[in-house]
Amino acid sequence: MNKTDNRDKMTSIERVSSLLNRHEIDHVPFFPFSLGFSAKNVGYPIGSVYSEPVRSFEAQQWTQQMYGHDQDPFFGSAVYGTSEFGGDVQFPIDDSIQSPRSARYPVQSLEDIDKLKPPDPQSAGNLPKALEFSKIQQSHGALINLVVGGAFTTAGNICDIRNLCLWIAREPDAVHRIVQMATDHILSAARLWVKTFGTQRLLVQIWEPTAANSIISPRHFEKFVLPYQQKLHQEILGLGVKHILCHICGEQNKNLPLWSQVPMGDPGIVSLGQQVNLADGIKYFGAQNIIAGNLDTSLVATATANEVYEAAKKCILAGKDAPNGYILMTACETPSSTPPYNFYMLTKAVNDFGFYD
Repeated sequence: MNKTDNRDKMTSIERVSSLLNRHEIDHVPFFPFSLGFSAKNVGYPIGSVYSEPVRSFEAQQWTQQMYGHDQDPFFGSAVYGTSEFGGDVQFPIDDSIQSPRSARYPVQSLEDIDKLKPPDPQSAGNLPKALEFSKIQQSHGALINLVVGGAFTTAGNICDIRNLCLWIAREPDAVHRIVQMATDHILSAARLWVKTFGTQRLLVQIWEPTAANSIISPRHFEKFVLPYQQKLHQEILGLGVKHILCHICGEQNKNLPLWSQVPMGDPGIVSLGQQVNLADGIKYFGAQNIIAGNLDTSLVATATANEVYEAAKKCILAGKDAPNGYILMTACETPSSTPPYNFYMLTKAVNDFGFYD
């Protein structure tokens, strides 16, 4: 990566590696979570960043070079589980649809659950392309990322989340069956990545937006999310993976005491939505983990450049001194419609306020 500031003492690779090994770093890293934005930034179709490994890597790598952020390219989307279990996914074609959507769910009725078969991670859905992408990551010396949904989010991509929530009340055993199948599948994918790439530079990203309090209650979280998420993380770490990036998306304040019971790694990275105060994130996770977040993505896309700069400054100053480090990160994917100068202002805020003495 090109240097972005003459005070830099580390490359992005060195900075992130040092942070993951609990060593001192020169400044707060910046992970922009930019997929569709990267494609649009270099003139590629937005959908290509989710479906074409070579273009996806190029778009993210070139955007990283332009803006000087620290997040290595990665491959994935929030609809993980839909195509892997036999459903259909719609990829975005312009800013009106900024990320992939589930077009046809594998499970549309209770009877469909009996028809589900464990997917082969070498051939299921988008995983072959993700495997190809990880080989590109490996060839460039980048962090190798496996991006999956959390157990409950993956279940919500196997069947419509509206059905999943309805069945929580009426058919709880069916929900447990789907979440268990999701858990088992994610573990099979993790085993494949460990077998193929080893664990030294492997980062497993787990995105769990569907467990938000706006969708399910903490009581239901404790019953239908927590035990599966604990098993998922424990077994992934048991494979020798050192670091899990867990993206706790959305309004999850009431879930934080429960999330704190889930192991994240040595250290893990806990990524928070804008609805969760960084101080609370540090309280629940900071003693063992790196904290990331919680820059409002809507603001980044729609506010003035100065407002974006001030919001990033606020995040940096709130998280900078977290015990195990802080990463400035958007609360969700940076929208493809984000003005380029707004994106630049995030890097500028890191350069102005993120350096350590």
